Amino acid sequence: MRRAENLASQPSEEDLQAAAFLAKSLADENRLRILLAVSRGKKAVSRIVEELGISQPLVSHHLKELKRALLVTVERKGPFVYYQVADQRVLEIITGLKDLAAGLLAQRTRF
Repeated sequence: MRRAENLASQPSEEDLQAAAFLAKSLADENRLRILLAVSRGKKAVSRIVEELGISQPLVSHHLKELKRALLVTVERKGPFVYYQVADQRVLEIITGLKDLAAGLLAQRTRF
């Protein structure tokens, strides 16, 4: 019976594709930095540029990708566009990835 339960709880092909898409969306240091910046409240692109010290075109490109991955929400107010993190659970994922990376790197004995 236990084997049948394991098979029933395995992710589907569609689930794995969605997870891979999300992982690819998170696989960039600047995107992670942007997500952390907008997790503290709504921010305009100019504010993100100022905080992170990266170019406006690069921030806009990454925000477009984060929006496509449904990781940020967009709110327009007049000429300004504000972004914020869409789901706080993404912060748990970023923290988990950071902790996993630190643990793995601490165990590495050669490069």
